[in-house]
Parts: sequence; C-alpha cells; structure tokens
Amino acid sequence: MSDTQTRQQAILELARLEGRVLVDALAERFAVSVQTIRKDLNQLCDQRLLKRMHGGAVLPSGIENLEYEARRNIAAAEKQAIGKAAAALIPNDASVFINIGTTTEAVSQALLDHTGLLVITNNINVANRMRIYPQFEVVIAGGVVRGSDGGIVGEAAAGFFSQFKVDYAIIGASALDEEGALLDFDYREVKVAQAIIANARHIILVADAGKFGRTAPVRIARIDQIHTFVTDRSPSPAFTPLCAAAGTIVVETG
Repeated sequence: MSDTQTRQQAILELARLEGRVLVDALAERFAVSVQTIRKDLNQLCDQRLLKRMHGGAVLPSGIENLEYEARRNIAAAEKQAIGKAAAALIPNDASVFINIGTTTEAVSQALLDHTGLLVITNNINVANRMRIYPQFEVVIAGGVVRGSDGGIVGEAAAGFFSQFKVDYAIIGASALDEEGALLDFDYREVKVAQAIIANARHIILVADAGKFGRTAPVRIARIDQIHTFVTDRSPSPAFTPLCAAAGTIVVETG
C-alpha cells in the first residue's frame, strides 16, 4: 500500500470515529501540506466515501444517523461551548423545553448552575442528569423510548408537549441546508420537535458547523421559525443572509 493509500485509509478511520475531519488538523497530524490533504479528501469524496464540507469532510449521511455514543465525541469541545452560550441566554426561574440530541445535552449540562428552572424534556439523559438537583423541577414526556439514545418519540410525546406554553425551547437538528431547512432522520422525533417549536415563546437552535455538511430526509422547521441560532461557526456563505432575512439572531462561539 502506498503512503497516499495508507494516509487516506487513516483519514477514513478518523472520519468513522469522529464523524468529520478537518483539513488543517489532518495536515498537522500527518505532517503533510494542506494541499495534499485537500487532494486526499477530493479523492475520497470522488469515491463517495466522504462528503466535502467547509474546511474538511464528513461521512456521507444516507438515511442512517451515527450511533448516539459516537456522536457524543463529534465536535465535543464545540458542543460544550455552544451549550454554555445557549445556557447564558436562559434566565433563572424560566420554563424550558429540551429535546433529543448530544448538543442539547451539552446545554443541559451548562444549565446546572441555574436556579428555579422548570425543565420539560423527551430526553431521558437530560432528565436523569437534572433530576438530582433540587433547584429544578423536571418533567419527562411519555411515549416510546428509543433504545439507541433514550429519546422519547411518537404521537404521545408530541401531544404531551402540546399541553404547555414555555419560555424557551432548546432544539437540535441532524442537518441544515442552504435553503434554511432544519432536517432530521426520524419522522417520530420530528413530530415531537415540531410540537416543541409550536409551544415555546423563544426557540433556540443549537448545532455545530458539521451539521451544514450533512443531509437528512425529514424537515423539522425553517430557519425563520428560530429566534436564536447558537453555533461554533457558520461555514456557509448562503446561510448567514438567510438568518438575517428571517430575523434569526446568530451567536457564534468560535
């Protein structure tokens, strides 16, 4: 196997482990030029083994999402920063919806120093983290528990959220496209997310830049339904003016 083939195989393994790879980090890791890495990524993308995104590449999406535990490790530092920035937007004594996702979980972690929150969630991981803190009242949705990630989905969960009208909603998305659509993989999860959006006064979308390089088949919402978008950076020149036109405030942590 040539050096190029060995390096490209290693790049693929990294992408499978982390979900995405970045040009600058790969160039430093393999001690080669940025141009060499770009050529590697182009060749891997030509073979449909990866898909290009701004600054690097991601695994091609298809219709399957990455395993939940693997997703926790993707852009972990970026998610932590996003979580802190989103939590800073929420005052004490507020009511908050939090839906399924590793980035929304990062927000829940950052909310632990708040007081007086009413937290309503369909994410077992969020409920389990926050329930032990006496300063929070935690309410969890009923419905089908998805074994892969502890998310509660389906019509019963969607109907549950329709009983409330809360101050803030923290939502995630599996993919964002340049037309301003928020996308996901599971129709049952999307129905719950739509109920969350419909019953909150201020919608906060949390998503790292890697979501711009992915696709998913089910539409959650449009960017003009989002009040604040918290991300590490907006890699798409087309997405920023969409947010401006929609009146969506963009908070970048990067």
